[in-house]
Amino acid sequence: MNVAVAKASFPVQNVTPRPQVRIVIVGHVDHGKSTLVGRLLHETGSLPDGKLEMLQAVSARRGMPFEWSFLLDALQTERDQGITIDTTQIRFRTPSRDVILIDAPGHAEFLRNMITGAAQADGAVLIIDALEGVRDQTRRHGYLLHLLGVKQVAVVVNKMDRVDYSAARFNAISDEISAHLTGLGVTPTAIIPISARDGDGVAALTANIRWYSGPTVVEAIDQLTPARALDELALRFPVQLITKFDDRRIVAGRVESGHIGTGDEIVIMPAGKVAKVKSVESWPVTPVFGRHGAGRSIGITLDRELFLERGDIIGHINAAPRDTRRLRARIFWLHDTPLTAGASILVRLGTMETRANVVAIDKAVDPGELESVATASIGRNHVGEIDISLAKPVAADAYTDNPRTGRLVIEVNGRIAGGGLVLSVDAGQRAVPVDIVPVDSALRPDERSARYGHGGAVVWFTGLPGSGKSTLARALERKLFTRGGSPILLDGDTLRAGLNGDLGFSPEARAENIRRLAEIATHLARNGHIAIVAAVSPSRDDRANARRIAEDLFREIYVSTPAEICESRDPKGHYAKARAGNLPSFTGIANDYQPPNDAELVIDTSTRSVTEAADDIERLLASSGLLFNEPGDLAANI
Repeated sequence: MNVAVAKASFPVQNVTPRPQVRIVIVGHVDHGKSTLVGRLLHETGSLPDGKLEMLQAVSARRGMPFEWSFLLDALQTERDQGITIDTTQIRFRTPSRDVILIDAPGHAEFLRNMITGAAQADGAVLIIDALEGVRDQTRRHGYLLHLLGVKQVAVVVNKMDRVDYSAARFNAISDEISAHLTGLGVTPTAIIPISARDGDGVAALTANIRWYSGPTVVEAIDQLTPARALDELALRFPVQLITKFDDRRIVAGRVESGHIGTGDEIVIMPAGKVAKVKSVESWPVTPVFGRHGAGRSIGITLDRELFLERGDIIGHINAAPRDTRRLRARIFWLHDTPLTAGASILVRLGTMETRANVVAIDKAVDPGELESVATASIGRNHVGEIDISLAKPVAADAYTDNPRTGRLVIEVNGRIAGGGLVLSVDAGQRAVPVDIVPVDSALRPDERSARYGHGGAVVWFTGLPGSGKSTLARALERKLFTRGGSPILLDGDTLRAGLNGDLGFSPEARAENIRRLAEIATHLARNGHIAIVAAVSPSRDDRANARRIAEDLFREIYVSTPAEICESRDPKGHYAKARAGNLPSFTGIANDYQPPNDAELVIDTSTRSVTEAADDIERLLASSGLLFNEPGDLAANI
């Protein structure tokens, strides 16, 4: 529901465009959000003529006292239930701001709608009942604001009349909520004692709160910093519809950020197709000349025939979104069934939707308690960070780069199950789009598996230098080849002598080394081969990124041979070269090495022979369904 502004008590001093802020008002059910919003509309002179009198008359006819919340509870369902169940946008003016205030539901059952409201906000007003104090739902709302990237939060302690305007009670609540929000990285812009019903602290400081000297609610809103204007961001034009009109093929959508105009060189992501804008179309007047900014719904025609589809995003060629099949996101989970790694979900990013799988879950937290919980799943009303593998390439931005294309919604069985922020887009994707068309292999995966007797996989050996990684990798390569398979060995040192010869040994260079190895291995695995990687890969995060790239094709083998035995073997002359200054020292590598926590197999070559270890690996691959044909007597080939 939108409430139009009929008048404002604060006159406009000049015709210079005023800053606009979008503010969400949140709080526990019955803490007085709707009452505060109604009072704000009245105090700022923003009610349509006759609206207040009409509702007072309706209340009289129904034999009930008038309440300010009636201004928002326009739906009969809301009046009957006595709670706000939808988001409502209210426009009003403060002395220096045009405000769009979003009233979001506070009842636990309606957190889905709150996500819709808070996801649009630049700042927030968090409301707390002075008598009830900070509740679990209040903490959840604070965490949700943090989750959605809302950094500016003004807190109002409402219903001070119920605690006799006690300064001590206010200070206790102020200390508790300040500690909570500060722990989330959010510093409250103000904490204000008010009585929304009676008007204390809303637009004026009254005698009832004479012990308070801070801003009123109106003043606190007026001090919020507007977000960077969407017009100032890079062009993002999500495709909603492609239609034929007369002889024109029109691409329709809404400009979410930036500007677009005739003659612009654009790129359609995720495909990376390049074109020029031939014309900008609008109804009922067409064509439309000039440049068109954020919020405009338009159509465009292109100077060439290209295949586009709903969900594509158009940007300028020098500042386009990333194309990716992997995202990391921080989400708030709403579904009754906990979200687990491996779960199949539907992801919506703007006008795009795609099936996806949850590859990993991290940092699961109950925002009511702010305590870490087991990261195996994210329960209802809990928050966590997840890695998502998408079924098809999409165009996306990190939220910090563009909030309009950096938020996502998750659906399960046709219902909204969660939502949140895109934290990062896979760094392995190209940063600058080009007009290329990937070509698939002429061979189907089932044709290759029928030939080789196995599916594709990435078998990743990690461990200290001298642990036996390369020896085991070569043994496995021979074993799989003898049974008719297609193994390919990718040794870390071999690739550093060629493809990765430009990389050093800084953490960033090591991460890039592992990423390249993972990309090559995954490409081979998707084409039916078993890519056998032998690389120290000391960083747990780098190996986790390799697993994200390879997804369910990844098997990690940790060669856990003790460091003293590895060092005594002086593998490939590493230690001697290190003394000459060519490579990191063995001690340095050993100190930096982070053993896996969840490897599919752990092998200590100081206690297992090469033959025994290779047999263990073969059994692992067979038990996971990777190997189809029966092995022969291969011991002589090891």
